[in-house]
Amino acid sequence: MVAQPPLSPDAHEAPPLPALPPATEPLIPLTPAKKDRRVLRAVLRWGAAVVVFAVVGAGTAYGITDMKRTDVPGLGTASDGRWDYPVLSKPPLPAGSPGPFAEANTAEVHFADLRALVLPAPKGATGDKALDGSDGWLATKTFLAELSSGDDRTELAQKLTDDGLRHIAARGWTTPDGTHTRIYLLQFDTATVADGMVGGNLGGYAAPTYPVHGADSYEPDDDFPDAAKITDVSLVPYTEAKPYGPEQIRLAFLTAGDTVAMIVQSRKGEANGIPFQQTVTLQSQLLG
Repeated sequence: MVAQPPLSPDAHEAPPLPALPPATEPLIPLTPAKKDRRVLRAVLRWGAAVVVFAVVGAGTAYGITDMKRTDVPGLGTASDGRWDYPVLSKPPLPAGSPGPFAEANTAEVHFADLRALVLPAPKGATGDKALDGSDGWLATKTFLAELSSGDDRTELAQKLTDDGLRHIAARGWTTPDGTHTRIYLLQFDTATVADGMVGGNLGGYAAPTYPVHGADSYEPDDDFPDAAKITDVSLVPYTEAKPYGPEQIRLAFLTAGDTVAMIVQSRKGEANGIPFQQTVTLQSQLLG
């Protein structure tokens, strides 16, 4: 079961979320593997890490370990803006396949079905059918349509081709408060390629290289709490800088092994930071 980190000091306990079928074996904390490589990776990534999970046995469903209710988002009261997500379990690995951060998995490949690693919509949300794709795989041009500039779309399309993009899985929804969320998972051959895509192409130091529709001016989201960041998953979060237009954009890039996630939230007026942090953290846990 996914426990959820405190994004607000005023959060209170709420009734437990409806459970999905539990994983057959939960993950257990392990010492991070490939320590020297992680140190080098940290220079290339902006992320910070606090919790590490590893697969227990191949070919079985594997879940997300319980944490203290004050450690992970989603268990506060509705008044703090958190969404009611279902309890999550990671999809099963093919028999004999290691997890993405196992010692034997030097390329840090996700062998689980990428489509099953996309965060599901919270309770009460309306799905975005435009992101359903064909058999769950999204066309690259649909992903690129998030970018505001035609030149940027052309340039990034070529970079994705050059870097051997394998698949895109996506999901989108709109919650009753009007927040529109889009999550895109882009899978490459190795972690090195995925790192280069974010570090060298998508994520700039102070702003994303390619602005998305609705926002041209960004700043780093320095309010993202360290307790909501996940070991082995690098995070680059941004928020649209004031003054913004009719709606505000929040944007984050995650790098987890061979997979890059782009998470976009927009809302008329102001985009609430708490559900954004909650969404980013839960997606990080599924990929981590």
